[in-house]
Amino acid sequence: MSIGLRRVLAVTAAISLGLGAASCDSASQSSSGGSGGGPAPLPAAAGRGAGRIALLLPEARTTRYEQFDRPLIEKKIKELAPDAQIDYYNAGQDAAVQQTQIDAAVKKGAKVLILDAVDAESIQASIQKAHDAGVRVVAYDRLAQGPVDAYVSFDNRKVGELRGQAAAAVDGTADGGETITTNGSPADPSAADPSTAAPSAVGSNASDPEASGLSVPLTGQDFQLDGVQRILAGAQAMSVYKPLKSEADVAAQLAVDLAYGQEIGGALVPTTVTSGSSDKVPTGLIAPVALTKDNVKATVVADGLYTVAQICTPDYVAACSAAGLQ
Repeated sequence: MSIGLRRVLAVTAAISLGLGAASCDSASQSSSGGSGGGPAPLPAAAGRGAGRIALLLPEARTTRYEQFDRPLIEKKIKELAPDAQIDYYNAGQDAAVQQTQIDAAVKKGAKVLILDAVDAESIQASIQKAHDAGVRVVAYDRLAQGPVDAYVSFDNRKVGELRGQAAAAVDGTADGGETITTNGSPADPSAADPSTAAPSAVGSNASDPEASGLSVPLTGQDFQLDGVQRILAGAQAMSVYKPLKSEADVAAQLAVDLAYGQEIGGALVPTTVTSGSSDKVPTGLIAPVALTKDNVKATVVADGLYTVAQICTPDYVAACSAAGLQ
């Protein structure tokens, strides 16, 4: 890089929350809820394990899965179908374990799988086996290969656009500055989308000493607690907020519809994407939001992800006050 070239490094945090290790094969079941006060139970689906839904998440080290995705999905399923049975599996970031979990869910009588794949490509054979057994598959957050019935995630190209726009606005990247981009897991097809849409945004792990020691504008595409605190403190320009409840609600609705023999609504999956296995999958993409210090209260606090008390620890009291959180 020449001395005369403006160097703008916008570092995107694909930040790992690393709170606790994942169980390699945790499969727990919460079954049949009560019927009082909720919507009328849907008619039982014919055939395999009527109303039985398996939720398969990839890992537990990233706290979003156990803290948000799982309880949100399970709660919505029970609201929609109080008599539904839910079997939960966590793969502990092990693709082979997840394959065995799919087999177990199918043998147990699952009618639908809500699947966030550890490895979108290697899971294809397991999805095909489930499909051949009459089990429907909702790909959640990551588009798995194979005969998937529906897919719900965030608009990852929009994520990239928001990151790129923030990088340009922070320090003139659009006027010729340079950035560095690093992507997420190659097993996650969503990881490539943001970089194709936003070559000006940079991916890195902000908790790494090398990244955190750089005196550069920092952007991100996650919204964990320490990232929110950095934004409030001015150490991070922005991140991308992904409304997890919206994603979880759509996944739950799709799974319930499929489990009870209903056609999935076009309003839930208004578009189609093509997976790595060339399967065309009905898709619902949730719009992400640029998270800045100006809208912390209207996003992560209003949606119940974090309380003001969790965010505004002693080191961040002044920053919270300046942002109107206290």
